[in-house]
Amino acid sequence: MYKEHPEFEEPDDETIIWRYVDFTKFISYLVRNALFFVRSDKLFDRYEGKYTEVDVKLWEKILKPKIKMKQTEVYDEFRKSVNLSSWHMNENESAAMWEICLQSNEGVTIQSTFKRLKDSFNPHKEDEIHIGKVKYVDYRKDSIPKGNIFNPSLYKRKAFEHERELRAVIMKFAPQEETIGKHILYVDPKWFGIHVKTDLNILIDKIVVSPNVPDWFIDLVISIVKKYELNKKVEPSELSKGPPY
Repeated sequence: MYKEHPEFEEPDDETIIWRYVDFTKFISYLVRNALFFVRSDKLFDRYEGKYTEVDVKLWEKILKPKIKMKQTEVYDEFRKSVNLSSWHMNENESAAMWEICLQSNEGVTIQSTFKRLKDSFNPHKEDEIHIGKVKYVDYRKDSIPKGNIFNPSLYKRKAFEHERELRAVIMKFAPQEETIGKHILYVDPKWFGIHVKTDLNILIDKIVVSPNVPDWFIDLVISIVKKYELNKKVEPSELSKGPPY
């Protein structure tokens, strides 16, 4: 379940957050009553979980004569045990995040708050979940603080500042197979990660359907939400609406 950590900078409880997902991924949340945390080394950003160039040059100068395994290789292995769920902090919808996060036009965004997110993890008892804001630095000039294993996972390059990311983190090796009912499913290596039991009724404030979709798709989302007994408002994207004048 959620646990505070001194290295994680938390927003105010009522900070509004969004999770933009394809419709199929949203259904998987409902089927499993769980959020998916992706393994950090499988993310798009190849710098994910790594220290900066400044840090690496320092290690090469100080540590190379003393250890056989490079410090960078140590952290590359460590990234395989770090699993992440990323949220966008914003008072309003983001047109950019619809474009970045969805593979097709058909998707939804879950609107929540920081408090809802941390409270929703109560069903997951096996692991500690830490949540904090990502900091954006220049990997050519800046250094990441040392002394805590989580720090590399709390920083990204400045090119990603538009994400305004709030990140939930679990330390755990992701299984290569998953059991659903009586079936054993082998996980595609591209999607290594873990499913974390989540109280979706606590997590979700409302569900917003992606812009530029037909009315029947909105109706489909409403019917799926009812089927899984989520008493949550489903509404079209503000970006779908024309001016009232």
